[in-house]
Amino acid sequence: MPLRLKRIGFLALLAVFIIILLSANYHCALAQEKDGKTAPKTEKSIMPLVTFVEIGSVNCIPCRAMQPIMKAVEEEFGEQVNVVFHDVWTPKGKINAAKYNIRVIPTQVFLDKDGKEYFRHEGYHPKAEVERVLKTQGVK
Repeated sequence: MPLRLKRIGFLALLAVFIIILLSANYHCALAQEKDGKTAPKTEKSIMPLVTFVEIGSVNCIPCRAMQPIMKAVEEEFGEQVNVVFHDVWTPKGKINAAKYNIRVIPTQVFLDKDGKEYFRHEGYHPKAEVERVLKTQGVK
C-alpha cells in the first residue's frame, strides 16, 4: 500500500508541474521574445553531425546555467553541431516541448545527422558530459 501512495503522490506532483509549466503567462513570454532575451536559434548552412536541442526557459535557474554550455558548444564545434534553444514558456516553445515529449526542464535532446534522437538528458548537463554525447556521433 505505501508504494501505491507514493506512486499516486508522484503522479499528482507531476500533474501539478505540467499544469504550471503549460499555464505560463503568454504575455510575459511574448514580451521576452520581442526584447530579444531568448537564446538564439541557430541554423547552419551545412548539414551538422548533431543537432543539440535545449528545451528550457530563460526564467529557469538550471536552464540559465545551460546557456554558457550551449554557447561553448557552438564556439568549440562550429558547424558540426547545430545548437537550438526552445523556451517552453513561449507559444512556439510550448509546441516544441510537446513535440519532444518534455517532462521537466531543462531537457537536452540530441539528434543525429538524420534527425533521429539518439540521446536525451533531463536536468543540468555538464559540458564534459555534453561533449561525450556529441563525440559518440563523430563530432571532433
